[in-house]
Amino acid sequence: MGQIIDGKLQAKKYREKIASFVKERINNGLQIPCIVSIMVGNDGGSMYYLENQKRLCDKLGVKFQSIILNENSAESDIISLIIKLNEDKNVNGIMLQLPLPRHINEKNVTSIISESKDIDSLTYENTGKFYRGEKAFVPCTPRSIIELIKSTGIDIAGKNAIVIGRSNIVGKPVSQLLLNENATVTICHSKTKNLKEICSKADILVSAVGNPGFITGEYIKEGAVVIDVGTTVVDGKLKGDICFDEALNKSAFITPVPGGVGAMTTTMLILNVCEALW
Repeated sequence: MGQIIDGKLQAKKYREKIASFVKERINNGLQIPCIVSIMVGNDGGSMYYLENQKRLCDKLGVKFQSIILNENSAESDIISLIIKLNEDKNVNGIMLQLPLPRHINEKNVTSIISESKDIDSLTYENTGKFYRGEKAFVPCTPRSIIELIKSTGIDIAGKNAIVIGRSNIVGKPVSQLLLNENATVTICHSKTKNLKEICSKADILVSAVGNPGFITGEYIKEGAVVIDVGTTVVDGKLKGDICFDEALNKSAFITPVPGGVGAMTTTMLILNVCEALW
């Protein structure tokens, strides 16, 4: 029987660190970290994430401002807003909620964000530095995954790590982070053959496909660390990619959904903006 990796408990440790950092800056008369989160349109998932950001920032003493633009806003207006925020010395982090409406070119807009304020690592500059192994903001969800794996106490170096999913948001960057920790990494995707056989050899299995219950116990190696990044709403409930009960019986450690990776993501975003001032 595996142990459950409590994302909420791990997030609490980082939140205490953030709160202490903010308090120290207040006591020393220094600038308090400030995040501006921009949302274009009324996407439900983006609104939920934005509200979580505000609630947690308020709790930790970090300044937070949300800017919600009409979904018909012109791309040029969004770019002008970002340029203005880039120049505002009181703003330390800019978060652009994705997805954007279809008429807006995501690459054009994200490329405008200042490298020093790009706390979700959306710009070409931060992405390039990240993959070159240079100092850069680390994408929040992949960072959460690595921190949760490390919380188990296992040594990632030399482990056989399998990542299911090759998105630019999760699959590719978490693979890079695992490589940075000296794991041997295989990326699997929709065209991968013999997926079950490959996964069953993983010491560390990260699933980020958004297919509820896709990974059954047959995919899990005895004693593996299993990280479930999938979040799909089924009958009003949030479900992960992993058949949790089956995987729990075979794994050494496993994240639940909810209460796992998702519980860490917003905390990592706020930690990024604090680190920009360290």
